Amino acid sequence: MLKIGVFGANGRMGRAVARVVTASADAEVVGAVTEAGNETVGQDVGELAGLGSLGVIITADAEEALADVDVAIDFTLPAAVSGNLAACKASGCALVMGTTGLAPEHVALLDEISNSIPILYGRNLSIGVNVFTELARQAAHYLGDNWDVEITEAHHRFKLDAPSGTALQLGEAVADVRGSNLDDLAVIGRSGHTGERPAGAIGINSIRAGNIVGDHKVAFVSETETVELMHHAVDRELFASGALRAAQWLAGKSAGLYSMRDLLGFK
Repeated sequence: MLKIGVFGANGRMGRAVARVVTASADAEVVGAVTEAGNETVGQDVGELAGLGSLGVIITADAEEALADVDVAIDFTLPAAVSGNLAACKASGCALVMGTTGLAPEHVALLDEISNSIPILYGRNLSIGVNVFTELARQAAHYLGDNWDVEITEAHHRFKLDAPSGTALQLGEAVADVRGSNLDDLAVIGRSGHTGERPAGAIGINSIRAGNIVGDHKVAFVSETETVELMHHAVDRELFASGALRAAQWLAGKSAGLYSMRDLLGFK
C-alpha cells in the first residue's frame, strides 16, 4: 500500500487529493499538513474532506506528518515551497509538486533538492492536459513557424497567478519546437496601441471569473485556416487523480527531477 502525505490538506486541492487517494485500492493517506495557526490543525483530514474519520490528524509539523510517507503531494503556494522541500528531504520521501506560480529561485531549489530525493514537478498534473500539451507541440511542429499562435486560459476568480502555469506550459512547448524561449516570444495580454503583431509571437490571454475549474485553448492561425486545440476541466479531482498516478509512478525512483512527460513516455 502506497503511503501518501498531503501538503495543504485543508485546501480545496488537498481535500480532493484525500478523496482520490482514499478511493484508490493501493494507496492511503497517512500524513496531512497545513500551516501553523490554521484552524484545521488537530482535525481529522478525512472528516474535513467529507469522508468520515481516517484517523489522520492535520498537523503543522511537516516532518512529523511525513515520518511514514512514501510520496508527498503538494498543491500549496510558492511561499511554502522551501519548507515543504526541506521537510521531504529530511524525511527521505519522494515529492509530487503541482504548485504553480513558482519563481526562478523555487525552480532552482527543486533542482537542488532533487539531488537527494525523487521529485516530479508539473504545472498541471492532469493526464489530459499533458496529452493536450503534447498535441500542441506536434501541431507546432507540423504546421511550422508561419502560423500565428494564441493561447487563452480561464480560471476561477480566486486563482492568484496569471497566466496559468498550464498556459505557460503550452507556450513553452510551442516555443521549444520553434527553437526559442517563451520569454522571447510571449505577448501577455494586449492593451492600447499595440502595433502589428510581432512575427513569431505567442499570445497568451487570461480570464478570471466565477468558479471556472480550468479551460485552455491553443489556436494556430494562418492566412487561410485555423486549427484549435481545447481542454476543459470540469472537476479539480482530475488534478488529484493525475497527482496520484504521478505518485504511484514516482515511488521507488532514484533521486532526480522528473516531469509528466517522463511519466507518459513522451520523447
